[in-house]
Amino acid sequence: MPLMNDSGPIGFFKSLHADFTATLTERQNDEDLIECLLEEAFGRFEGNVNAQAEGLPSVACREGCATCCTIRVTATAPEIILIANHLRASGAADVMQRLADADNATRGLDDLERMSLGRECPFVINGSCAIYAVRPLACRGHASYDERACISALAGQDDSVPLSSPHLMVRSFVQNSMQSALRDAGYAWGAYELNQALRLALQDEDQGEAWKSGKDVFADALVGEISLREMGQTFDAIKAHA
Repeated sequence: MPLMNDSGPIGFFKSLHADFTATLTERQNDEDLIECLLEEAFGRFEGNVNAQAEGLPSVACREGCATCCTIRVTATAPEIILIANHLRASGAADVMQRLADADNATRGLDDLERMSLGRECPFVINGSCAIYAVRPLACRGHASYDERACISALAGQDDSVPLSSPHLMVRSFVQNSMQSALRDAGYAWGAYELNQALRLALQDEDQGEAWKSGKDVFADALVGEISLREMGQTFDAIKAHA
Protein backbone atom coordinates (compact mmCIF):
# COMPACT_ATOMS: atom_id res chain seq x y z
CA MET A 1 0.00 0.00 0.00
CA PRO A 2 1.47 3.41 -0.95
CA LEU A 3 1.79 5.71 2.05
CA MET A 4 1.93 9.47 1.86
CA ASN A 5 5.01 9.78 4.03
CA ASP A 6 7.07 7.59 1.71
CA SER A 7 7.25 9.92 -1.30
CA GLY A 8 5.47 13.17 -0.52
CA PRO A 9 2.12 14.39 -1.86
CA ILE A 10 2.97 14.21 -5.57
CA GLY A 11 4.56 10.80 -5.25
CA PHE A 12 1.56 9.60 -3.23
CA PHE A 13 -0.87 10.78 -5.92
CA LYS A 14 1.18 9.15 -8.68
CA SER A 15 1.46 5.87 -6.79
CA LEU A 16 -2.28 5.74 -6.17
CA HIS A 17 -2.96 6.67 -9.80
CA ALA A 18 -0.71 3.85 -10.99
CA ASP A 19 -2.44 1.32 -8.74
CA PHE A 20 -5.93 2.39 -9.83
CA THR A 21 -4.81 2.28 -13.47
CA ALA A 22 -3.53 -1.26 -13.00
CA THR A 23 -6.83 -2.35 -11.46
CA LEU A 24 -8.85 -0.78 -14.27
CA THR A 25 -6.66 -2.48 -16.86
CA GLU A 26 -6.56 -5.89 -15.24
CA ARG A 27 -10.25 -5.96 -14.30
CA GLN A 28 -11.78 -4.12 -17.27
CA ASN A 29 -13.69 -7.18 -18.47
CA ASP A 30 -14.65 -8.47 -15.03
CA GLU A 31 -18.16 -8.19 -13.64
CA ASP A 32 -16.75 -7.08 -10.31
CA LEU A 33 -14.65 -4.21 -11.71
CA ILE A 34 -16.48 -1.57 -9.67
CA GLU A 35 -16.38 -3.58 -6.45
CA CYS A 36 -12.64 -4.24 -6.82
CA LEU A 37 -11.87 -0.62 -7.66
CA LEU A 38 -13.72 0.69 -4.62
CA GLU A 39 -12.41 -1.98 -2.29
CA GLU A 40 -8.99 -0.66 -3.23
CA ALA A 41 -10.04 2.99 -2.82
CA PHE A 42 -11.66 2.48 0.57
CA GLY A 43 -8.72 0.40 1.77
CA ARG A 44 -6.22 3.05 0.65
CA PHE A 45 -8.27 5.68 2.46
CA GLU A 46 -8.57 3.82 5.75
CA GLY A 47 -4.94 2.74 5.86
CA ASN A 48 -3.57 6.18 5.12
CA VAL A 49 -5.95 8.03 7.44
CA ASN A 50 -4.81 5.79 10.28
CA ALA A 51 -1.18 6.52 9.44
CA GLN A 52 -1.66 10.27 9.08
CA ALA A 53 -3.78 10.56 12.24
CA GLU A 54 -1.32 8.73 14.47
CA GLY A 55 -0.69 10.78 17.60
CA LEU A 56 -3.63 13.12 16.97
CA PRO A 57 -6.81 13.27 19.10
CA SER A 58 -9.58 10.82 18.25
CA VAL A 59 -12.43 12.16 16.14
CA ALA A 60 -15.79 12.68 17.83
CA CYS A 61 -17.76 10.84 15.13
CA ARG A 62 -19.67 7.87 16.52
CA GLU A 63 -22.56 5.58 15.68
CA GLY A 64 -25.85 7.38 16.16
CA CYS A 65 -24.46 10.85 15.44
CA ALA A 66 -25.75 12.15 12.11
CA THR A 67 -25.27 15.87 12.73
CA CYS A 68 -23.18 16.41 9.60
CA CYS A 69 -25.55 14.37 7.44
CA THR A 70 -27.36 17.48 6.22
CA ILE A 71 -24.58 18.61 3.88
CA ARG A 72 -24.49 17.93 0.17
CA VAL A 73 -22.66 14.74 -0.75
CA THR A 74 -20.90 14.17 -4.05
CA ALA A 75 -19.67 10.84 -5.34
CA THR A 76 -18.05 9.29 -8.38
CA ALA A 77 -19.96 7.02 -10.76
CA PRO A 78 -18.46 3.77 -9.38
CA GLU A 79 -19.52 4.77 -5.85
CA ILE A 80 -23.05 5.58 -7.02
CA ILE A 81 -23.39 2.29 -8.86
CA LEU A 82 -22.09 0.37 -5.84
CA ILE A 83 -24.65 2.05 -3.55
CA ALA A 84 -27.47 1.44 -6.05
CA ASN A 85 -26.58 -2.26 -6.19
CA HIS A 86 -26.50 -2.38 -2.40
CA LEU A 87 -29.97 -0.81 -2.16
CA ARG A 88 -31.41 -3.22 -4.72
CA ALA A 89 -29.95 -6.19 -2.88
CA SER A 90 -31.36 -4.99 0.45
CA GLY A 91 -34.83 -4.40 -1.03
CA ALA A 92 -35.09 -1.12 0.87
CA ALA A 93 -38.21 0.29 -0.78
CA ASP A 94 -38.80 2.76 2.05
CA VAL A 95 -35.29 4.14 1.64
CA MET A 96 -35.86 4.62 -2.07
CA GLN A 97 -38.95 6.73 -1.37
CA ARG A 98 -36.98 8.76 1.16
CA LEU A 99 -34.32 9.28 -1.50
CA ALA A 100 -36.90 10.59 -3.97
CA ASP A 101 -38.37 12.96 -1.38
CA ALA A 102 -34.93 14.26 -0.41
CA ASP A 103 -33.91 14.82 -4.02
CA ASN A 104 -37.10 16.76 -4.72
CA ALA A 105 -36.45 18.97 -1.69
CA THR A 106 -32.74 19.62 -2.20
CA ARG A 107 -31.99 19.52 -5.92
CA GLY A 108 -30.08 22.59 -7.04
CA LEU A 109 -29.14 23.77 -3.56
CA ASP A 110 -25.51 24.59 -2.83
CA ASP A 111 -23.64 23.50 0.29
CA LEU A 112 -24.75 26.41 2.50
CA GLU A 113 -28.36 26.26 1.32
CA ARG A 114 -28.40 22.53 1.90
CA MET A 115 -27.13 22.83 5.47
CA SER A 116 -29.48 25.74 6.21
CA LEU A 117 -32.40 23.58 5.11
CA GLY A 118 -31.41 21.07 7.79
CA ARG A 119 -32.79 18.12 5.87
CA GLU A 120 -31.19 14.87 6.96
CA CYS A 121 -29.66 12.45 4.47
CA PRO A 122 -32.32 9.95 3.30
CA PHE A 123 -30.09 7.06 4.31
CA VAL A 124 -30.00 8.05 7.99
CA ILE A 125 -32.66 6.02 9.77
CA ASN A 126 -32.95 6.21 13.56
CA GLY A 127 -29.48 7.69 13.72
CA SER A 128 -27.84 4.91 11.70
CA CYS A 129 -26.64 4.96 8.10
CA ALA A 130 -28.39 2.44 5.86
CA ILE A 131 -25.50 2.48 3.37
CA TYR A 132 -22.64 2.71 5.87
CA ALA A 133 -20.72 -0.26 4.45
CA VAL A 134 -20.69 1.31 0.98
CA ARG A 135 -20.75 5.01 1.90
CA PRO A 136 -18.76 7.19 -0.51
CA LEU A 137 -15.37 8.73 0.11
CA ALA A 138 -17.02 12.11 0.73
CA CYS A 139 -18.67 10.69 3.86
CA ARG A 140 -15.58 8.77 4.97
CA GLY A 141 -13.48 11.92 4.63
CA HIS A 142 -15.68 14.21 6.74
CA ALA A 143 -14.84 13.83 10.42
CA SER A 144 -14.96 16.27 13.34
CA TYR A 145 -13.09 16.53 16.61
CA ASP A 146 -15.99 18.26 18.39
CA GLU A 147 -19.60 17.04 18.30
CA ARG A 148 -20.85 20.16 20.08
CA ALA A 149 -19.34 22.35 17.36
CA CYS A 150 -21.15 20.29 14.73
CA ILE A 151 -24.47 20.74 16.53
CA SER A 152 -23.84 24.48 16.87
CA ALA A 153 -23.04 24.79 13.16
CA LEU A 154 -26.18 22.92 12.21
CA ALA A 155 -28.20 25.34 14.34
CA GLY A 156 -26.59 28.27 12.53
CA GLN A 157 -24.82 29.49 15.67
CA ASP A 158 -21.22 28.82 14.63
CA ASP A 159 -19.39 27.53 11.58
CA SER A 160 -15.97 26.82 13.08
CA VAL A 161 -16.15 23.04 13.14
CA PRO A 162 -12.71 21.48 13.79
CA LEU A 163 -12.58 18.95 10.97
CA SER A 164 -9.92 16.26 10.77
CA SER A 165 -7.24 17.34 8.29
CA PRO A 166 -5.99 13.77 7.74
CA HIS A 167 -9.48 12.66 6.71
CA LEU A 168 -9.95 15.60 4.34
CA MET A 169 -6.48 15.31 2.84
CA VAL A 170 -6.44 11.56 2.29
CA ARG A 171 -9.98 11.57 0.88
CA SER A 172 -8.90 14.22 -1.64
CA PHE A 173 -5.81 12.29 -2.75
CA VAL A 174 -7.58 8.95 -3.04
CA GLN A 175 -10.63 10.29 -4.86
CA ASN A 176 -8.71 12.55 -7.21
CA SER A 177 -6.16 9.90 -8.14
CA MET A 178 -8.99 7.46 -8.83
CA GLN A 179 -10.76 10.06 -10.96
CA SER A 180 -7.54 10.68 -12.87
CA ALA A 181 -7.14 6.96 -13.55
CA LEU A 182 -10.79 6.70 -14.66
CA ARG A 183 -10.28 9.65 -17.01
CA ASP A 184 -7.21 8.08 -18.60
CA ALA A 185 -9.04 4.77 -19.03
CA GLY A 186 -11.96 6.42 -20.87
CA TYR A 187 -14.60 6.27 -18.15
CA ALA A 188 -16.84 9.12 -16.99
CA TRP A 189 -14.92 10.46 -14.02
CA GLY A 190 -16.80 13.48 -12.66
CA ALA A 191 -18.33 13.98 -9.24
CA TYR A 192 -22.12 13.88 -8.99
CA GLU A 193 -24.72 14.97 -6.43
CA LEU A 194 -25.51 11.76 -4.63
CA ASN A 195 -29.30 11.85 -4.32
CA GLN A 196 -30.02 12.84 -7.91
CA ALA A 197 -27.46 10.44 -9.35
CA LEU A 198 -28.74 7.55 -7.25
CA ARG A 199 -32.27 8.11 -8.51
CA LEU A 200 -30.93 7.82 -12.04
CA ALA A 201 -29.02 4.67 -11.14
CA LEU A 202 -32.04 3.04 -9.52
CA GLN A 203 -34.25 3.74 -12.51
CA ASP A 204 -32.17 1.47 -14.75
CA GLU A 205 -30.26 -1.64 -13.67
CA ASP A 206 -28.13 -1.38 -16.82
CA GLN A 207 -26.52 1.91 -15.80
CA GLY A 208 -23.44 0.11 -14.51
CA GLU A 209 -22.81 -1.60 -17.82
CA ALA A 210 -23.51 1.63 -19.69
CA TRP A 211 -20.93 3.42 -17.55
CA LYS A 212 -18.40 0.65 -18.22
CA SER A 213 -18.92 1.23 -21.94
CA GLY A 214 -17.81 4.84 -21.54
CA LYS A 215 -21.14 6.64 -21.20
CA ASP A 216 -21.62 9.47 -18.71
CA VAL A 217 -24.85 8.05 -17.34
CA PHE A 218 -25.11 10.55 -14.47
CA ALA A 219 -24.32 13.70 -16.46
CA ASP A 220 -27.51 15.44 -15.33
CA ALA A 221 -26.30 15.27 -11.72
CA LEU A 222 -22.76 16.53 -12.39
CA VAL A 223 -21.43 19.01 -9.82
CA GLY A 224 -19.53 21.72 -11.63
CA GLU A 225 -17.95 24.17 -9.19
CA ILE A 226 -14.62 23.14 -10.72
CA SER A 227 -14.77 22.29 -14.41
CA LEU A 228 -13.67 18.89 -15.64
CA ARG A 229 -11.27 20.69 -17.96
CA GLU A 230 -9.52 22.41 -15.05
CA MET A 231 -9.39 19.22 -13.04
CA GLY A 232 -7.98 17.30 -15.99
CA GLN A 233 -5.26 19.90 -16.50
CA THR A 234 -4.32 19.64 -12.83
CA PHE A 235 -4.15 15.85 -13.01
CA ASP A 236 -1.94 16.03 -16.11
CA ALA A 237 0.40 18.53 -14.44
CA ILE A 238 0.81 16.29 -11.40
CA LYS A 239 1.49 13.20 -13.51
CA ALA A 240 4.07 15.12 -15.57
CA HIS A 241 5.91 16.35 -12.48
CA ALA A 242 9.34 14.74 -12.28
